Amino acid sequence: MALLLNILPVVVAAAIFFRLLFSGRRPKNLPPGPPTLPIIGNLHQMPKHDAHLQFEKWARQYGPVYSLILGTKTLIVLSSDKAVKDLLDKKSNMYSHRPEMYIGQTLCSGDLRVLMMGYDARWRMCRKLIHTLLNVSAAKSYVPYQLLENKQMLYEMITQPERCMYNIRRYSNSLTTTMVLGWRSSTYEDKKMMQLFDGFSEFAELNQTGPAALVDFFPWIRYLPDFLLPVRQKARELHSKEKELYRGHWLKAKEQTEAGTIMRCFGEDLVTAQKAEGFSDDQAAYITGTLLEAGSDTTSSTLYAFIQAMLLYPEVQKKAQAEIDRVVGPDRLPTMEDEPGMQYIRSIIKESLRWMPTTILGAVPHAVNQDDWYEGYLIPKNAGVVNNVWAINMDPTRHPEPRRFDPDRYRDDFQGLADSAANPDASKRDQFTFGAGRRICPGMHVAERSLFLGVSRMLWAFDITPAVDADGKPIIPDPEKLTQGFVCQPEEFPVSITPRDERRKQMVVEQWRMAEKECLDPVTKQWMASPLVNGRPRKA
Repeated sequence: MALLLNILPVVVAAAIFFRLLFSGRRPKNLPPGPPTLPIIGNLHQMPKHDAHLQFEKWARQYGPVYSLILGTKTLIVLSSDKAVKDLLDKKSNMYSHRPEMYIGQTLCSGDLRVLMMGYDARWRMCRKLIHTLLNVSAAKSYVPYQLLENKQMLYEMITQPERCMYNIRRYSNSLTTTMVLGWRSSTYEDKKMMQLFDGFSEFAELNQTGPAALVDFFPWIRYLPDFLLPVRQKARELHSKEKELYRGHWLKAKEQTEAGTIMRCFGEDLVTAQKAEGFSDDQAAYITGTLLEAGSDTTSSTLYAFIQAMLLYPEVQKKAQAEIDRVVGPDRLPTMEDEPGMQYIRSIIKESLRWMPTTILGAVPHAVNQDDWYEGYLIPKNAGVVNNVWAINMDPTRHPEPRRFDPDRYRDDFQGLADSAANPDASKRDQFTFGAGRRICPGMHVAERSLFLGVSRMLWAFDITPAVDADGKPIIPDPEKLTQGFVCQPEEFPVSITPRDERRKQMVVEQWRMAEKECLDPVTKQWMASPLVNGRPRKA
């Protein structure tokens, strides 16, 4: 027995040594990729900033399906519309899993974050519940919420135009909180909203640091004591703060639902679902929290990219305003009923999503749940699978001069965003920003309406022009400077937003003041009564 105890550490050490020795190598039957080093594979080549540019470069060098060896893990990168359609869409039963994310999901999220859940019964339950909020029928019912928040955003562009990005972020966040939990964010400085944005930024930053990645790529590291792995304690602390925030939101919505005082929202339905399904308050909190994260950042990031495009391509702005003036005229704001007759505005939205994709590398990798073969190459079980959105959206064979903002690419594309994503012809899909397969963003219908109202009404009301420096020279933003994280957008830039004429300015002011008076409590700035009856807008 004593001899066995003496030999055991040597055997364990030898096993670890040989495991490491063979780590980092690319098996011959895997898709090609950059040369590897022993043990670390391609880890030394992973960029710390602007990873999308390196991933695109590798796609041009190694082909539309290539592999990266990251320590003990394999990452397959899909960089063509055909590969995404063939694997993530057509084989979605195999490609809807997630890689194990010890820091991001286990520690930071308590295994509760829907975005990072594995493809199992629990995820399918959460997805089904979320679909009830975001399907095409439900999306139409939330238009009154969108109209109100849009009117406030337009008003704030008049009263505080220098806060363009914050006006847009408040718009998308307040809409999301109203749809999900029944309360709105009347100012950008709302403490609940700041906690949400700051918390998710902290989460993204932590999960993109070297230590967090190393724990995933070399799982044995997680057995080190805390003093040698401080990222573990930081992740636990972040989860504790985040869970407290999300539980607070959820329990308030639950209490209001049971008291019959909540606005019509998803939280109301989730209370009923919880009684039927029996999931915990913690899980309910993270279901609503996932929706808040997704809805608060993506729409605002796309609208901010649109603002930048209008600065860089003034001829597009003029053409769009001419279409709006022809269809709508100067006497009213655009509505959703105008959308079919405003193809150029619809094309601007599609081009904004393509030109500046928010989920630039597909947010979180998919994973394959069994060995698969594709075009002669093995895609091994549990490999991560990246939807290389940037490379596909920037593919010059799909979109000539891809860094040029050109809405006319879509002049003959009359598909909605969801219809385009489901098109069996991969070459006919407009862009890949919303993901693919069973993990595709369920909020496309809501986003499409928010983007149409945002783009059409801003162009109806305002001229968007460059700000000027102290010498009177225009300040032109660099479209290649993007924020880092799961969701990206252009780095903040100055912009001049001015009403097109006094008549439109007064109409924006009057529309907001009327909506504020008729719909909102004068003290709390919350809805006095739900604009929805049985899930549908009240009749005027």
